[in-house]
Amino acid sequence: MSTPDRNAAQDLAAIVARARHETRAGDPFSLARQLQTPTWVFDIDNGHIRHANAAACHMWQAKDEAELQSRDMRADMSLTVSHRLRQYQADFIASDATFREMWTLYPAGKPTSVEVNFSGFALPDNRMAMLCEVVGETESSPDNIRSAEALLHTDVMIALYSLSGPPLYMNPAARNAVHDPKAPLVRWFVDETDHDIMMFGLENTGEHRHVVIVRTPNEDRWFDLSAKYCSDAATGEPAILLTAIDVSELKIARDKASYLADRDQLTGCFNRSYLQQHIARLTRFQSDQCALLYFDVDRFKQINDQFGHEAGDVVLVEITKRARQAIREGDVIVRLGGDEFVILLEGAPAREVLEKQINRFVELFSHPVVHDATQIPVSISIGVAMFRPSATDFTAVMRQADIALYASKQNGRNCTTFFDEEMGRAARRRDLIEIEIKRALERDEFVLHYQPRVDAQTGRIVSAEALVRWEHPDRGLVMPGEFIGICEETGMIEELGQQVLRKGCAQAIAWHQAGLDLQVSLNVSPRQFADAEFMQALATISHEAGFEERLIELEITENVLIGDHNGIANKLQKITEMGYKIAIDDFGTGYSNLSYISRFPLHCLKIDRSFIMQLPTSGPIVQLILALGRQIGATIVAEGVETQEQFNWLAAQQCNQMQGYFLAKPMPVAQIPDAVARFCATPSAPDG
Repeated sequence: MSTPDRNAAQDLAAIVARARHETRAGDPFSLARQLQTPTWVFDIDNGHIRHANAAACHMWQAKDEAELQSRDMRADMSLTVSHRLRQYQADFIASDATFREMWTLYPAGKPTSVEVNFSGFALPDNRMAMLCEVVGETESSPDNIRSAEALLHTDVMIALYSLSGPPLYMNPAARNAVHDPKAPLVRWFVDETDHDIMMFGLENTGEHRHVVIVRTPNEDRWFDLSAKYCSDAATGEPAILLTAIDVSELKIARDKASYLADRDQLTGCFNRSYLQQHIARLTRFQSDQCALLYFDVDRFKQINDQFGHEAGDVVLVEITKRARQAIREGDVIVRLGGDEFVILLEGAPAREVLEKQINRFVELFSHPVVHDATQIPVSISIGVAMFRPSATDFTAVMRQADIALYASKQNGRNCTTFFDEEMGRAARRRDLIEIEIKRALERDEFVLHYQPRVDAQTGRIVSAEALVRWEHPDRGLVMPGEFIGICEETGMIEELGQQVLRKGCAQAIAWHQAGLDLQVSLNVSPRQFADAEFMQALATISHEAGFEERLIELEITENVLIGDHNGIANKLQKITEMGYKIAIDDFGTGYSNLSYISRFPLHCLKIDRSFIMQLPTSGPIVQLILALGRQIGATIVAEGVETQEQFNWLAAQQCNQMQGYFLAKPMPVAQIPDAVARFCATPSAPDG
């Protein structure tokens, strides 16, 4: 360091000492303003310069101190620099540490490379800031400047240690990876044997490289470490140059490769690949009767939606623990994927004994799973297939167990079903229906009928809900109860939903162009709402000729609102901006977080028919929904109105609109104009 630089540093040290012990009220930076070298105090927490002398203002190209103080220095700050400043702050708090480094600053966007002395500066509120003094501008070549920047920003750890142990230099990545920046090199190793091996290699060849586990502030990590003997460029003394790359993920992945080949990572169960190999072995060597238990968690999607995916994972892990308690040593538990599991019981007992074992197994799942002090109700459905490995195709056995599991679901869940031949015949019939549905989608055999919605005060038809029907070429009109469930299970509901959307919107536009003032309401399934093509389809339709805002209403269920409320709110907002209205169907029966309802752009709430059927007993609930609708400015529609008494009660409560068989049944599109005209002519006499 030159004499002027040494004098400046001594002046700075004196100023810092006097500022720290300043007791009178006033400006603790007043002494620093007298320096000719750029000097400033940087508030690390808030990203602003608190004090600066005239030289610093000039260097930063600010007209005065106030203008410099107003700048947010974090605006162009990289994440690496931010981390480096936090490292400084931690060291300032721990000790009277000082640092001198070459930094490239960017006043007015132009790079300026300077050497800076950094030291701690206690602010009046006891937070630790940083006192910065420029020792001088560097005259280094561009390559040297870029090298310094690379050392600052690289994720590779680079450190220089003296042979006696203390570090001579650490780049930010290295500093971030050690607990104590003053600790000797040996303290960095979890196993000191690795340090000894490194030193042995250095002494024999002058360099050494191997993968070691080291201590970091957060956890022990694996690093690919290279060490070389060299000389300290500042003193000429012997030193050790270290470079290290964090390879923890690669190391862990390699160590677990054989484990993961046969195991499910989340639960530790065997996986499908292992099951196939195990069954192949059984086929050759096992002739005793076996049982395959195929089970899954009831309403697992709702658990994920309501409690979060982390809670869902906790449920799966707990399911595995309980299953292991119920099976014998040697029995195999497999996670096929998602919430689907298989238990393979070799040498299974007779059915009567097995049923008792399974009942005990199910009993283990009758208790809720606790996650973050929340009790999550859990139940499972089981399908069982009995077989002899040496005489059975395992694919067929899996199919049988799957059919039995499906039967358990159909029987109300939380039960066990053993496969029998009648189930097989029913499954084959269902498979045939599935094939027919696929063909029907290709041949455009699905049509829409429309059920009118009546204004309770005027008696006029103001809207019509589109309801899908299947015009089967042989069976005639097939109602949705026979095909919607299969469509949902197979994923065909997305294609069916697209067809309903296109046809319903086209009909709404056609009625509007014909002068029929009628809104069309279309049901949207949760899968369709989540489909990436759904928004694009809506956008395309909204640009068609004749499309009018508020002409088409999309009905979604409450379950669609579960999950990422911000994302759902944004999606609904985009839909309404296209010109569509949003209605919540079957309101009151699903998951309703009222604190979020007001955030969604909802135009209509449709009271579920179960509440209408129970009137007047359910009156308080219906009145509550009516009040909620008025508060958020939504139209309230009563579904399933089937009697004059229900109609009168709802009209007296000022329910906006009604829909049900008492008013009008679903009808083909050709009958709608006549129905609208009839209700206009006799608004007080609904068509029962």
